[in-house]
Amino acid sequence: MKGLDLERLRAYLDSPPLTAAMFAGGRSNLTYAVTDGTHRWVLRRPPLGHVLPTAHDMSREHRVLDALSRAGFPVPRPVALCTDTTVLGAPFYLMENVDGRILRDAADIAAIDLRGLTLTLVDTLADLHALDPDKIGLGDFGRPQGFNARQARRWKQQLDASRSRELTGIEELHARLAVDIPEGGPATVVHGDFRLDNVLIAEDLTVTAVLDWEMSTLGDPLSDLALMLVYAGRPLLVRDGEPVAPIDLPGHPSLGEMAARYAARSGRDVGDLHWYVGFAAFKLAVILEGVHFRYTKGQTVGPGFDTVGAMVPALIEQGHRALEGH
Repeated sequence: MKGLDLERLRAYLDSPPLTAAMFAGGRSNLTYAVTDGTHRWVLRRPPLGHVLPTAHDMSREHRVLDALSRAGFPVPRPVALCTDTTVLGAPFYLMENVDGRILRDAADIAAIDLRGLTLTLVDTLADLHALDPDKIGLGDFGRPQGFNARQARRWKQQLDASRSRELTGIEELHARLAVDIPEGGPATVVHGDFRLDNVLIAEDLTVTAVLDWEMSTLGDPLSDLALMLVYAGRPLLVRDGEPVAPIDLPGHPSLGEMAARYAARSGRDVGDLHWYVGFAAFKLAVILEGVHFRYTKGQTVGPGFDTVGAMVPALIEQGHRALEGH
């Protein structure tokens, strides 16, 4: 299996013979279900081509999962971290397998209370932001001072490092974002990529685990909220073989309702999210452009990568509209 040598992993774990399957839908770090016939784990490792040192740092991801699981937040419990690159060619970690569904098919969503589930996701995000980083052992997990300004610089640098084509309007969008960067309030643990298909959902629509912590750090919680709102309007799901945005499905709350729910749960002022939404659109455009770049270099594994690049122009346009008050 590409990216996963089962014999080397078996020797490292000193386990019976292993079988594995790759999880679909990942766009950055590679994720596999692994079992020895008795135990079940999930393994995470970086992609075949390293692009983001922080996002592909398995030790950081392992650390935040450990802290959050101890704090009672719904994440998989990490069980092993391997920094020896001779085992799989890159660092990796194993975490417990958690029951639940990842909702990507609109047909599955049609049978559930989408409004209730979406508001539960908003509550889950607010609950993450309510955790005190110092009290859960993550007080030094990031540099919150100047977070928004640093994020604007970082994602421009990432764009420059992983762009293989002309993208109309993206330079202008970054320039507009750099003009009036909000200072932000007290820092919290931020997920950095919080969306519907990054959570496991139980049959009763509770969240059993929040996944994919590769972008997590300490920073401005409104950046998480804004990205969640942007994702709600992006074609994350599939309906009859065609992409569809969650917000276009029956029962989905409006973006205003989602923001109001977050404000009520967190006590934070969300009265002006224009910059945050504009930056979230820019950041997501850069992330997807990086995925497209790795796809063109043959560094990605799994289906669906051929369509990612086509999503970028609409995000650039959305970023400009957000800064204009839309």
